[in-house]
Amino acid sequence: QVQLVESGGGLVQAGGSLRLSCAASGDTFSNYRMGWFRLAPGKERNFVAGITWSGSNTYYSDSVKGRFTISRDNAKNTVYLQMKSLKPEDTAIYYCGALRSWGNLMNAQQYEYWGQGTQVTVSS
Repeated sequence: QVQLVESGGGLVQAGGSLRLSCAASGDTFSNYRMGWFRLAPGKERNFVAGITWSGSNTYYSDSVKGRFTISRDNAKNTVYLQMKSLKPEDTAIYYCGALRSWGNLMNAQQYEYWGQGTQVTVSS
């Protein structure tokens, strides 16, 4: 099993930046692909960004491409989401997930483990 703890959320003005972290413990971190998803009020949990085991490949939703960067440090068992040029529509609870199987990295239902989430609020 993997335990995930997100941090780094907060309140920021539009155009600002935040860096989210997700610390993993338990199983071998490098055995998992990792993803960031977000849940806004009245909406489903949507894919934001994903990264493969060594970090060699990354994937982004169209809404964040060019503004957000996902990275991981397997020595620190941590995955990051650097968010720049934030917009009010980025306001959501952000969750990191761990995927050990060969499931679709962009599909939340494929993930085996989730963190508790961290709130990001972008004011206009």
